[in-house]
Amino acid sequence: QVQFVESGGNLVQIGGSLRLSCAASGMLISDRTMAWYRQNPGYQRELVASIAADGSTIYAESVKGRFTISRDNAKNILYLQMDSLKLEDTNVYFCNFGSPSRRLWGQGTQVTVSS
Repeated sequence: QVQFVESGGNLVQIGGSLRLSCAASGMLISDRTMAWYRQNPGYQRELVASIAADGSTIYAESVKGRFTISRDNAKNILYLQMDSLKLEDTNVYFCNFGSPSRRLWGQGTQVTVSS
């Protein structure tokens, strides 16, 4: 059974950094396009970054140059390194497939950027 568990969210000041992790089970993240999404209550979930099986990456314009998506195939963990954080990065972050599966949305991990 496929499952994603996100972690690493925290309270951080503007300009700070965080690394989010997504532990996957039931499948190999190296076989599929994986992605990070974020959503605030009342807003639509948006794609933050994705990484394909061949390692190619795509980023939302709002995070280009600041966020880096990567994966550890041996540990089957997806990462999101977030640097130069801004207030508007405050969100709940989720991982899922590049074409997300509705039933696989987890609890997410809360990132709060403060001034």
